Amino acid sequence: MREFVVEADGGSRGNPGPAGYGAVVSDAATGETLAEAAEYIGVATNNVAEYRGLLAGLRAARELDPDARVRVRMDSKLVVEQMSGRWKIKHPAMKPLAAQAATVFPPGRVTYEWIPRERNTHADRLANEAMDAGRRGESWSPAESRADLGTPPTAPVAPAPEGTPGDARAGAARVREALASAGGAAAPGDPGPERRAASGDADPAGTVRGRSTEDASGEGQDAEPGARAAGAPEPGARAGDPEPGPRADDPEPGARADDPEPGPRADHPEAADVPGGRGAEGDSGGAGGPVPTGRGRGRRAAESRATAVGAAGASGGGPADGGPGRPAGPAPADADRRAAQAVATPSSGWAPADMGAPATFVLLRHGETPLTPQKRFSGSGGSDPSLSDIGREQAGKVAAALARRGTVQAVVASPLARTRETARIVAARLGLDVAVEDGLRETDFGAWEGLTFGEVRERYPEDLDAWLASPDAEPTGGGESFAATAARVAEARDRLLAEYRGRTVLLVTHVTPIKMMIRLALGAPPEALFRMELSAASLSAVAYYADGNASVRLFNDTSHLR
Repeated sequence: MREFVVEADGGSRGNPGPAGYGAVVSDAATGETLAEAAEYIGVATNNVAEYRGLLAGLRAARELDPDARVRVRMDSKLVVEQMSGRWKIKHPAMKPLAAQAATVFPPGRVTYEWIPRERNTHADRLANEAMDAGRRGESWSPAESRADLGTPPTAPVAPAPEGTPGDARAGAARVREALASAGGAAAPGDPGPERRAASGDADPAGTVRGRSTEDASGEGQDAEPGARAAGAPEPGARAGDPEPGPRADDPEPGARADDPEPGPRADHPEAADVPGGRGAEGDSGGAGGPVPTGRGRGRRAAESRATAVGAAGASGGGPADGGPGRPAGPAPADADRRAAQAVATPSSGWAPADMGAPATFVLLRHGETPLTPQKRFSGSGGSDPSLSDIGREQAGKVAAALARRGTVQAVVASPLARTRETARIVAARLGLDVAVEDGLRETDFGAWEGLTFGEVRERYPEDLDAWLASPDAEPTGGGESFAATAARVAEARDRLLAEYRGRTVLLVTHVTPIKMMIRLALGAPPEALFRMELSAASLSAVAYYADGNASVRLFNDTSHLR
């Protein structure tokens, strides 16, 4: 299937004022410019102009190939977030434009990504050419356009990888690649980011660029008339800041990523599930229409925000439920250590963040079962208990909390009874169905199923010591090693990332799978699992980006249970 990149922009010299848009369609594989569109649209707001640019770009792409896939890239956070479904569209002039844009291609064939303004120069130049032409009383002419000629060449978009975003090792590789290629000088005619107006401010010609005034809950107004005077910078805005509002990687509107999350106190009754902290349940036409062009062949390439993702496999496992206060065995693999160091301490500076919509996994550990307060191993090979009355009450509280946030778009559960029951309670409140993913099941603890940690120590001391010392060791009776669990969980994670790209999904699962996802996302060594605590019915969250990076947004939140 053919793939296009659509870059679009719009501006208004007055907001509202004389406005215009620009859009360019490129071949994702080669970077060749295939079509351009630009038009002076009279008096309008900058956001309306941006939407008109988006619509023109999508229509141009459809004329080239109605069966293609499209990646839309814009420096308007407002349009990207609204078209991705995360922010509400309130302004009456924007709603019909968004509705038209959503029907140009079938759902699922168009993705949206925010890019900095300095990386959207082709569409920006087209929009300004259109406004300049309108000021002269003329129509924009593709024959006279110099937008492509004045745009610095860039690399074609990397082809979609065979894998999906994985653990931090893949993210670290992408960071190193970006660092190695960064630092090029601006091309002739490009003012460069240091001389550009801040996003949302007026450019040298007085064009107001779009900013969203939506608040973190998505309840604010669209950025429209009266937002501020043309050319006046927004109070508190730094040059290069994206539009205000929730960041693309925020798991839940209403909470900043850096807000501390209330966690369980050390003396919280759910603090530990087994002795020593080991988990209990182990668990447009005319002059302004699109114009095909060959002028940019070999010179204008589609903007490169590569979505190459090093698909991650498991990087080994480790005891998943905390340790009994003793060393966790051998040192972690060198690869794990290098991955953690690469993410935490890059060699020089930081690569630009991938602002494409991440897939966000909200990780919910199931509610209590009768075995939970008894601190007994309860994996996938035991009696498969259902929730207790307390567990069902906990699930109801989780459901109420998630319903208030209103961001979960799908629910997926482990096949075990306690997770499916928890998921059904939550999904019913959210009005969603429950899908089942076998890879999210808990570890099989073999002969230890139903026993306490002390009972295992008494009956199988040598097997327990070996299990604590190595992620490759299996519980007595042919249970599942943590290395095997890690591999299974990573495969399930990658399948879900491919299926739910750019969406927020609730995964109802167990102690071990959640801790494995957290560890892999952090690029942490196996022994880090000894230092994690995970309470029944707690919430954690990880956002996964197309460049292979992952961000842990929340861990072991039990505030909804208090």
